[in-house]
Amino acid sequence: MANNGFAVLRHKNFTLYLAARVLSTMAVQMQSVAIGWQVYSMTGDVFDLGLIGLAQFAPFFALILFAGHAADRYKRRSIILLCFGAQLVCAALLLAFTYAGLKQVWPIFLVLTLYGSARAFMSPASQAILINMVPAESFSKAVALSSSSFHVAVIVGPAIGGLLYIYGPTVVYCVVVTMLLMSLTLMSRADTGPQPTSREPVTWHSVFEGLRFVWSKPVILGAISLDLFAVLFGGATALLPAIAHDILQVGPSGLGMLRAAPGIGASLCSIALAFWPITRQVGAWMFGGVAVFGLATVVLGLTNSLWVALAALILMGVGDMVSVYIRHLLVQYETPDAIRGRVSAVNAVFIGASNELGEFESGITAGWFGLVPAIIFGGVVTIAVTAACSLGFPVLRRMDQFPEPINEKR
Repeated sequence: MANNGFAVLRHKNFTLYLAARVLSTMAVQMQSVAIGWQVYSMTGDVFDLGLIGLAQFAPFFALILFAGHAADRYKRRSIILLCFGAQLVCAALLLAFTYAGLKQVWPIFLVLTLYGSARAFMSPASQAILINMVPAESFSKAVALSSSSFHVAVIVGPAIGGLLYIYGPTVVYCVVVTMLLMSLTLMSRADTGPQPTSREPVTWHSVFEGLRFVWSKPVILGAISLDLFAVLFGGATALLPAIAHDILQVGPSGLGMLRAAPGIGASLCSIALAFWPITRQVGAWMFGGVAVFGLATVVLGLTNSLWVALAALILMGVGDMVSVYIRHLLVQYETPDAIRGRVSAVNAVFIGASNELGEFESGITAGWFGLVPAIIFGGVVTIAVTAACSLGFPVLRRMDQFPEPINEKR
């Protein structure tokens, strides 16, 4: 049982947290499919697809370092509960707007701004809480299982969202509200145990402690920088509504399949990592994962076949999962718990920038150069960034094994 990747589920509170996170992630993914198709149907402008990402990223970027300080100062479970509540409010607003006969897209962008604010506080708290819920020896398996469960939700959510959208966005938003209520209930029953909290007064020095720590650790800086710049330029998933509509000529259900495909690849990869975790040649695995992501993005831009596009998106999910797994372990192993929230916030800035800001970048380049050239350009730049980071961070490229968790060194 000790070698079983699912043995970590014997920890009840971890299981409750995991179930809540899966439901909320599935709900948000369903919501994202509905928003993307709804916005593109209303305007037909790929630039508006980029604005979806920007509306979420702008408040996220403004608040994330303060959110990291909050994750070290206050109970992380309470922060997560409040964020689930805010997500619920966002879904209810989208439902109300759509039911009232929404004719303009700006109310959707306002709701996404609120959602981005909630996600700013959710991200460092949810990243930092995991190591408090399981013993140190189970942490790598918890990371892999948490990631695989997340990506199962990323698979199922868009597929269900695309199918439900056939009956209209109102139906999708109704289901999303129900699932977020379930997430809130499950998380309220989870006891995350004792958490060392910082009593350091809130100053600019304390808020930026996470940035100083990351800057002092070349391995962590290299790992999150690689993810930032690679995915920033390879954010083709934001353009999937346009790809589905204009190139592949499939409807909302086809968009759901496309949105689910990266999650299929990531989920299969993370399940494999739960049973056969990466223990050697860590740096080579990380750079290889990002290179695969870039190559698959190029293939996505070159094809007009649904099945080839699905295969490319699955490979993108595999490559992304490898880099996410390694980066998360490096950040958590190397960080003292007293500043884990602030360091997780810095990590979240890089993730948020590479995702939402990458979506905005994809919308801009698609508007300038056209849909297909923008996708291919993003994939090529991702490969170039991988090569540049390999040269710029040799200590990460040569890394063979993960460091010992810092809390075990004490």
